[in-house]
Amino acid sequence: MASNTGQTLIALLTGAVIGAGIGILYAPDKGSKTRTKLTKEAKKTQKKLNKQLKETTDNLSVKAQKARLSFEEKLNETLSSASYKADDILLAMEDKLESLRKQNAKLQKEAVVNSTKATAKKVTA
Repeated sequence: MASNTGQTLIALLTGAVIGAGIGILYAPDKGSKTRTKLTKEAKKTQKKLNKQLKETTDNLSVKAQKARLSFEEKLNETLSSASYKADDILLAMEDKLESLRKQNAKLQKEAVVNSTKATAKKVTA
């Protein structure tokens, strides 16, 4: 889109310059009339360019706004998804931690039982 606008502006300027040059070379009018015509054409061309520039600027602003909103929406979706995944990971880690605590408690009980048995054997021996 921006490339087309740039090409259009270049074509418009090129046409204006070529037209002005040909007009000067083949002008049937006096120099003062030719200068007046050139001034009018230059002003028309300037108005067209200003209008095209404003339209292009407006289009770019709208597109930039849409792109920003789209980015923010995608960012929020990604953050939300990451939050859910983090919650799932934390739950899995908490479950694993609880399992390890139970296993540790069981091993400690077994160690106490084994220690007590060993002490009892020494006492009875």
